Amino acid sequence: MRIPHRLLLEWVKGGASSTAREEETPVIKLTFALVRRPELTLEAFQTYWFETHAPLVASVREVLRIRRYVQLHSASPEISADIRRSRNAPEPFDGVAQLWFDSFEDLAASAGDPEAAKAGRMLLEDERKFIDLEKSPLWWGEEKVIF
Repeated sequence: MRIPHRLLLEWVKGGASSTAREEETPVIKLTFALVRRPELTLEAFQTYWFETHAPLVASVREVLRIRRYVQLHSASPEISADIRRSRNAPEPFDGVAQLWFDSFEDLAASAGDPEAAKAGRMLLEDERKFIDLEKSPLWWGEEKVIF
């Protein structure tokens, strides 16, 4: 499936839905590229992630000091096939999660909190139900706003 030229132009130009990113404060992000467990279909994985796991993350957002939680659900692999082939790219991830935090210092401040540790264990236990953790890289990064 090819993306219509009009949509590509909107994307390149920032589109009508772009935000005033220059007004945003840079944040620390935990990015998690997700691969589903092999027994799950893409649809089952994304449904569980959105309907079950997301509310769990929301329930502990304050104790873990999460500013924002975003899920990027992969579209059908056929949609991205042409662009992947043009770059000889690997198979896509099933989704990407981003958790936003104010700073590394803010994260360190919650490190000794027993409630934060309990919340982190609870989320990890749930992740084991739908994510192939050994195939799902995650990393910390600092956002650098370009525009």
